[in-house]
Amino acid sequence: MEGKRIAVALENNGQPDGAVSAHFGRCPAYGVWHIENGVPVKKEMVTNPYFQQHTPGAVPGFIQTLGAHVMIAGGMGPRAISMFGEMGIEVVTGAVGNPDKVVAAWHRGELKGIAPCNHDHEDSCGGH
Repeated sequence: MEGKRIAVALENNGQPDGAVSAHFGRCPAYGVWHIENGVPVKKEMVTNPYFQQHTPGAVPGFIQTLGAHVMIAGGMGPRAISMFGEMGIEVVTGAVGNPDKVVAAWHRGELKGIAPCNHDHEDSCGGH
């Protein structure tokens, strides 16, 4: 896992006691973990410029500009999953809890897979 960047959708504005966001596009911030030789060497917090805005297609492009190889979130619509895939970014959904622990679980191979958002919330995640 040399030279990977792992982006994680975050709640609580990316605070250390924050949690993985249930929705990748509607989160206030993203954490980007820089992994070198299997070890996190740097973690940066980035404000989501599209927070509170529904701008289909914008977040995958933004995450790509951060150099991410993997995008981890609680949920994501099928259109966004497809867009990330077209950009060569691995998507992992269904993540919950502490983002540092989630990144560590991904690194150990314990966290993988895609569970598209089922759109049962008030505001659309762009998948329908």
